[in-house]
Amino acid sequence: MQPTEHEIHKQHAFDCYCKKILKNEAYNIQKEYARLCEKEISFDELSKKAQETLSVSDEYFAEEYVFDVLGGKIPVRNEHLANALQSLSERKHDIIILSYFLDMTDKEIAVKLNMVRKTVQYHRTKSFEPFQKK
Repeated sequence: MQPTEHEIHKQHAFDCYCKKILKNEAYNIQKEYARLCEKEISFDELSKKAQETLSVSDEYFAEEYVFDVLGGKIPVRNEHLANALQSLSERKHDIIILSYFLDMTDKEIAVKLNMVRKTVQYHRTKSFEPFQKK
């Protein structure tokens, strides 16, 4: 069965519509690429300082000092900080690690270590005295 003149006209109209849509979409994509090219630059064009701020380097073999606090392992990568923590008594370095590394309050630390909150605060503040400049 042959398509009627009306059906052929519909097919041509649809064909024309699809071609216009594709042409306009291609035009929009080209405009978007041009807009992006104005705003973006290649990494090669960045200054050395800008490249350093955007880069990340993994430290797979960095020296870590691991502290065991309440059955959990807390890694410390800063050698000076690790030495300072090791110079403290076990109770004081547990309080410092729980407070500053795990963001626990004095009250939470007191409950975990079975101490009075005021004692936790005292040990935490006294832990810094040997390291303060005079």
